[in-house]
Amino acid sequence: MKIVTINTEKTQNIFEELNRNFGGKVTFDLDEYALEVDNSFATGSIVGASFNDNISYVEFDMTFSADVRMDILNLKSSPIYFAYCSKGNLAHSFGVKGEEHQLQTFQTAIVSSKHNADNVLFFDKNKKTKFTLIIVGTQSDPQNQMHSLNQKVKETFFERNLPNDFFYVGSYNLKIAEKIEQLNAVTQTGIVRNLLKEGILRIILAMEMQQHADDLNSFEKETNCLTLREMEEIKELSEFIKANPEEAFTIKSLSKRSGLSPNKLQEGFKMIHNRTVNDYITHMRVLKAEILIRTSDLNISEIVYCIGFTSRSYFSKIFKQKFNCSPKEYKFNLNSLAITA
Repeated sequence: MKIVTINTEKTQNIFEELNRNFGGKVTFDLDEYALEVDNSFATGSIVGASFNDNISYVEFDMTFSADVRMDILNLKSSPIYFAYCSKGNLAHSFGVKGEEHQLQTFQTAIVSSKHNADNVLFFDKNKKTKFTLIIVGTQSDPQNQMHSLNQKVKETFFERNLPNDFFYVGSYNLKIAEKIEQLNAVTQTGIVRNLLKEGILRIILAMEMQQHADDLNSFEKETNCLTLREMEEIKELSEFIKANPEEAFTIKSLSKRSGLSPNKLQEGFKMIHNRTVNDYITHMRVLKAEILIRTSDLNISEIVYCIGFTSRSYFSKIFKQKFNCSPKEYKFNLNSLAITA
């Protein structure tokens, strides 16, 4: 087992230590670090950045050839960690000899330890693991203590600002996975990239805190949640529909493809997308239609046919609900902008 020790006080320190242990190449741009690794011990990437209110994040997308134990030290304060596992699984303990807690795919966790106590993460060898860690420092600026976000987070989870070991694992949540995909999809550079990432990160943080509140208030948590296998099937099915919205999907065909009952399909799509299966299909078709209007020479009737609709009037109705104008008006406005550009 390879043992890595991390000091979380500065993002720079984290990446210097990761680089020493895993090799690879570190790049830096406006408070954002990225480590790309491809060697006999590890493959993948680790990215991280620091933002306002003493908030930072580190995301691992790695496969190790040996088991890895990562000791995260808290030398000056006891940060609160908001974790989410998008792929694979890992374990956590307070100290090397502490009880291990499992964090599975699509689960969120909230963790904080006593001052100077280690948070220990265990990664299994030969298993691709994608894991996002949002770090909220608990040291507030005295001049702005009442209104700072990290102070509010500390007050939410700990009384009298004296945290004991705290570990919470939430129920499965695919909405957070989708938001993390948005975080990774940011292509802008410089200050624009920084601002966009900070905004998305704060939304993820809010979602994790809401997950904690919902779980505490749910008396039927175990009976209302989908299993991990069912969540994975719903996610895979959602991605398939998104990639091929023009196909003639039916509940029966989707049920057969996924191995889930029609009721489970509806439950999963409502939980993850806040839509029924048919509403999700329609939503994906409209989004693809908008792309075709922008990027192709097809007329509206041809686009309606391409995305699987049979009624142009129905398509125009739902397109207007989404974009506040008809498809024809949308295309005309695009053409006008192109002429004046």
